[in-house]
Amino acid sequence: MRFGGRRESDNVESQSGGGFGGFGGGGGGAAMLLGLVFSRFGIGGVVVVLALMFFLGGNPLGLTGGGEETGAPSASVEGRGASVCSTDPKRHFSCQVLASTEDRWTELFRAQGSTYAPPTLVFYPGSGQSGCGAAQSAMGPFYCPSDRRIYLDTSFFDELSRRYGAPGDFAQAYVVAHEVGHHVQTLTGIEERVRRAQDGVSEARSNAIQVRMELQADCYAGVWAAREQNALEPGDIEEGMRAAAAIGDDTLQRASQGVVVPESFTHGTSAQRQEALMRGYRGGTAQACASYTADL
Repeated sequence: MRFGGRRESDNVESQSGGGFGGFGGGGGGAAMLLGLVFSRFGIGGVVVVLALMFFLGGNPLGLTGGGEETGAPSASVEGRGASVCSTDPKRHFSCQVLASTEDRWTELFRAQGSTYAPPTLVFYPGSGQSGCGAAQSAMGPFYCPSDRRIYLDTSFFDELSRRYGAPGDFAQAYVVAHEVGHHVQTLTGIEERVRRAQDGVSEARSNAIQVRMELQADCYAGVWAAREQNALEPGDIEEGMRAAAAIGDDTLQRASQGVVVPESFTHGTSAQRQEALMRGYRGGTAQACASYTADL
């Protein structure tokens, strides 16, 4: 992508590294963490977090919400504003992508007679603290609706390139734009409707609803890309398509466990994620993505 000297967002923070140490403050942060991990990665993700707790010396039982929560968050804010962006090229680019999403979604919201309130992007090295509980790089980038922040360890971009075979700056931009898509869902009430629809249903049904929410966020990433035509370079969309394919549930399950379990999908297949990205890119408006959650 060609962002050149375009601005960086001011809606950024950096956290110092922290551990799982404290889930205090909200009286339920641990349970919120497991809920977030389960919604994004299924039971396998919960097992990973519990295993990390064990090896890091924590008490896995404390994550269930029945244990005693301890102290204050173990990560602290080191910096705020655009100065945070200048410390690393990946941060600089992510801050430019965030600024671009602010501009484009402001235009889209204004066209509908609304005002766009942007999220904050939080950089953290390895581990941090979110309004949804601990932030761990093993979880990948995520959006927390409780504090309306996106949490990103930029080392994920290296993993995306090396482990998943999806290099390129547009692949990185797609990651940020997808999480911004979840913020748009929060602002427009879609996230709340999704959670209500998931309440009291079977695990398989809840997962299926989550897939639709994730595909819509992919679609919103495509909408953003469609409105940044001047910044796109040859091969950018192909980079995004490779990234979407690499992180499809079927592809990840096949690689990790040798078998695909569709009822455990939480993000959609590689083909579904690619189709959602292109639907948004070809449509260019949020309305192109409405059908994913229209009947919830």
